[in-house]
Amino acid sequence: MPYTAARYTAARMADGRDLFYYYDDAAVPVEGVPPDSREATTPTPASELRYDVLLDEWVVIAAHRQSRTHLPASDECPLCPSTAERATEIPASAYDVVVFQNRFPSFAPGDSLTQIPGDDLLRRRPGAGRCEVVCFTSDHTGSFCELPPERVRTIVQAWADRTAALGREPDVEQVFVFENRGSEIGTTLHHPHGQIYGYPFITPRTRTMFAAARRHLSRTGRNLFSDVLAAEIRADVRVVTRGVHWTAFVPAAARWPFEVHIYPHRQVPDLPSLNEAERRDLCRVYVDVLHRLDAVLGMPMPYVAAWHQAPVRVDRDLAYLHLQLFSIRRAANKLKHLAGSEAGMGAFINDIAPEHAARMLRKAHILVETVA
Repeated sequence: MPYTAARYTAARMADGRDLFYYYDDAAVPVEGVPPDSREATTPTPASELRYDVLLDEWVVIAAHRQSRTHLPASDECPLCPSTAERATEIPASAYDVVVFQNRFPSFAPGDSLTQIPGDDLLRRRPGAGRCEVVCFTSDHTGSFCELPPERVRTIVQAWADRTAALGREPDVEQVFVFENRGSEIGTTLHHPHGQIYGYPFITPRTRTMFAAARRHLSRTGRNLFSDVLAAEIRADVRVVTRGVHWTAFVPAAARWPFEVHIYPHRQVPDLPSLNEAERRDLCRVYVDVLHRLDAVLGMPMPYVAAWHQAPVRVDRDLAYLHLQLFSIRRAANKLKHLAGSEAGMGAFINDIAPEHAARMLRKAHILVETVA
């Protein structure tokens, strides 16, 4: 059975944005959260969607994000708890996990179906949807893999809870949970955190994957993602680690120097559909893989952790929840940049054979604390 909704306290920021405190300890009181002491500000300008007729894709124009906070000093971090001397995005003086609406959102609540007048080949509409920030800890330093087991469980529960909540928003067609880690990957805040996007459309990658899954189902009568997982387990050469309910492997056609996919052994459409045993095993396997990534080159690995979930209203029978974890670092002193072939043509060239990357990750020395 799916696990229950997370224990949290809801609050509002001075400008009306939602804020949610999630707790590691189920016995902690859920009342008395401090108010936002800041003055209310003018709402952020809305973004806009523009349709690329050549690629059949929506592009988001969000000019207000150009002024978002960029790698501030630790004493100016907006994700740290508030103090008597400085108010931040989080009014509390300490917290476990906090989720709040992004101050500089790519999407914001509105009418996603309203067309902006113009030429049919230059279609535009408001960038309706929702963007949230997930703060993993009140500690400014550290990373996800260094969090205690009970905190990892709280984060997974918050991911699932917010996935379900955003899926009920009328403008949202797909919910994307992700973390960008490291300034090399594009992170603009050092504080350990991730994000959740509620897209007003189904993303290009998901549409491409589901088109392939639909063709595979028509040919074989089977689920493509299930068959990929089974094939990787049979081949074994790219498997990095396994749990009772999850397997982590480097995909045979990996695009990135270090890329790991983590699949549950049971087909489920999204994070809310995981049961308690699967959630606990995910915490073990995910942290294991993150430790291996940091150990493989002997330095913190910049990465993107991207959860692939079913769209809200369509193709849920085709979907298979999985995590794509990848880095642009290809050596201790080298990064993989998207050069001509990748950026211009979308044709990736990988500098490390997937089998070699898997061997490196399997051999990486790790010290992983067992999740109870």
